[in-house]
Amino acid sequence: MLRHFISYYKPYKGLFALDMLASLLIAAADLFYPMIARNIINDYVPNRNLRLLIIWLGALLLIYFSKMLLNYFVQYMGHVMGTRMQGDMRRDMFRHLQKLPLSFFDENKTGNIMSRIINDLFDVSELAHHGPENLFLCVVMFIGSFTIMGSINPILALIIFAMVPVIVLFSLKMRGRMHKAFKESREQIAEVNAEVETSIAGIRVSRAYVSADHENQRFDLENGRYVNVRSNSYKAMGQFHSGMGFLSDLLYLIALAAGGIFFYNGWIDSGSFAAFVLYISMVLKPINSLVALIEQMQNGMTGFHRFREIMEVAQETEPENPVKKDKVDGRITFDHVSFRYDGEGMKGDKYVIDDLSLELESGKTVALVGPSGGGKTTLCHLIPRFYELERGTISIDGVDIRDFKREDLRRAIGIVAQDVFLFNCSIRENIAYGNPDATDEEIMEAAKKANIHDYIMTLEQGYETNVGERGIKLSGGQKQRISIARVFLKNPPILILDEATSALDNVTEMMLQQSLEELSKGRTVVVVAHRLSTVKNADEIVVLTADGVEERGTHEELLAKNGMYATLYNHQFKQ
Repeated sequence: MLRHFISYYKPYKGLFALDMLASLLIAAADLFYPMIARNIINDYVPNRNLRLLIIWLGALLLIYFSKMLLNYFVQYMGHVMGTRMQGDMRRDMFRHLQKLPLSFFDENKTGNIMSRIINDLFDVSELAHHGPENLFLCVVMFIGSFTIMGSINPILALIIFAMVPVIVLFSLKMRGRMHKAFKESREQIAEVNAEVETSIAGIRVSRAYVSADHENQRFDLENGRYVNVRSNSYKAMGQFHSGMGFLSDLLYLIALAAGGIFFYNGWIDSGSFAAFVLYISMVLKPINSLVALIEQMQNGMTGFHRFREIMEVAQETEPENPVKKDKVDGRITFDHVSFRYDGEGMKGDKYVIDDLSLELESGKTVALVGPSGGGKTTLCHLIPRFYELERGTISIDGVDIRDFKREDLRRAIGIVAQDVFLFNCSIRENIAYGNPDATDEEIMEAAKKANIHDYIMTLEQGYETNVGERGIKLSGGQKQRISIARVFLKNPPILILDEATSALDNVTEMMLQQSLEELSKGRTVVVVAHRLSTVKNADEIVVLTADGVEERGTHEELLAKNGMYATLYNHQFKQ
């Protein structure tokens, strides 16, 4: 994991080197001060050497001014470097998320993913900047202080630095406890984010069912758990800080006691004693930096660990030698297809589709009907490889869909679903999802075919009107028309209509039917519908149940069989 973390420094190695150089010069300036103070106490003041006193005081002023500029550089450019690294990680995670299988999103809450991509990576950027800098300063200050103090009096230096291993051992012992506590804290804040995201997204449902108390209880439960785990992390942090504070004070006490004894016995002069006392602050400074570093490491590395957890999730696979077709006719063949959802809590469940064989002719409209649980929607999700088959093959024009690049496969398929998702942007941008390179004229033409252009032109901002989150500013029929316009613009040879009008009232459905019929011309169309009135004109109707294909034929043929389709149809249209 450390190797992956270090790799993000590579684009900024020049800036990183300057940051480390500035830190080195800051440490050198701090180490220089006690030696000047020693000379002033032992030489310049007792010998009344006013000239050297003024020169070295001026030198100190220059050193402090330079130190100010160096600190500005470290704080400003160092944080910029950390922010850029954070941006790179967030970019990589977002790109990676775009290529993960849908099963990943089935198993992970949206709020949890958002917490990883936003909250966790902020602490990673802080570690990226301060971590190497603080570690470098600790090493330089320890080595520099010990070297200079050893040159003054080696025995006294050894006495003082004998405390350092004790401090290091204490830090290492507390590290494991803090890591566990902070990891639990990260996981729980992600759960809180997920709960908030779900509650806000469903605010209209909770208002409609007057369930604010229930939502408050659910939130309070997750929030209470977060308070508890966060309290445990602060308990571990408190133990660490208090212990380090005591050890730091003890180091100061040892320095005063040992230095006092050495000065009392005449083994060191007053200037050296003063320098030793000043150097204790030089020793304590890297210790305090070490405290901050360990705390940052717990936050940052925990966040980076959660970042790597997502980055290590396998992406959707691609064939080594993908088939490239210039033209797709749209003949779809299902050959002994079996599939079951195998996510968390679903392992061992029976097959949603079991040993299904079916062929859909190109250019024809095939309707899938039947009771819920028969696998109709699942079958539609398998065609564009949203999920992987467990057994069997699905072919388009005789080519196994696993031999196509997913991008090429999905470019040949258009989907209009019951649950229309519109992005929080303009109508024009939402339609242009069908073809990002489309001109304004092509977008308008697609809207006209979907019978939504006239309505758009009545809006004050026309095609630039923002539809709101999930298209909340539009009616169900208007959202569905925009999704149809999107598919018109995409112009795919295969079209999937998955309960495209079932959420609409009868009048709106009848108005949309003309747009859907226009959209279906010249394409292979797979229609999933519960309202059988919408599929009467299909070239073929396939009745799917949990046991597979129950019946197939035209509307008239299936009515004449007086089987399951006839029963469903008569039940829907009985007086």
